[in-house]
Amino acid sequence: MDAAITLPPTLQLSIDLTDEQFFLLCQNNGDLRFERTASGEIIIMPPTGGETSNNNFEIAMQLGMWNKQTKLGKGFESNGGFTLPNGAVRAPYASWLKLERWEALTPQERQKFLPLCPDFVVELRSPTDSLKQTQLKMQEYIDNGARLGWLIDPKTRRVEIYRPNQDVELLENPLALSGENVLPGFVLDISSIFSPP
Repeated sequence: MDAAITLPPTLQLSIDLTDEQFFLLCQNNGDLRFERTASGEIIIMPPTGGETSNNNFEIAMQLGMWNKQTKLGKGFESNGGFTLPNGAVRAPYASWLKLERWEALTPQERQKFLPLCPDFVVELRSPTDSLKQTQLKMQEYIDNGARLGWLIDPKTRRVEIYRPNQDVELLENPLALSGENVLPGFVLDISSIFSPP
């Protein structure tokens, strides 16, 4: 079934969109998820299937419960957009930002895509996601200021852990993931996220 995309009134079907035009495109099409690469390529991400959506909910819920107890920052689910320092606009499956960084944003900045990279990001690989493209996205987060990132692949039961100035760490079938010193005391119970062997 074809879906119509409502374009901002100032858009002249140009490939090059200003930040404001891209924001309006996203706002006018709330049932679609968009990302924009650093080179300006717009990516339309389809809605996820039930299993991926439930896994994402589980991750966001556990992160949210930890954050509610510690009050150390602000958590975001998959609809939260971030304009990274390289100009890309990304929306990780789940992310977190230290409270001091949130409080440094103006009220106007908080209303649009946040103009920074989160401290912590999670990408959950769905069956249709390219592993290579998702790995490149994870590295982009780290290159733009993320301090910890998890790429979770439920089908293969693998997790790649990304940290600045370190090689990617691969975990096979872990039971839990530590938030390390970025999310002190946070441990994600990953058993409910992995597909049965």
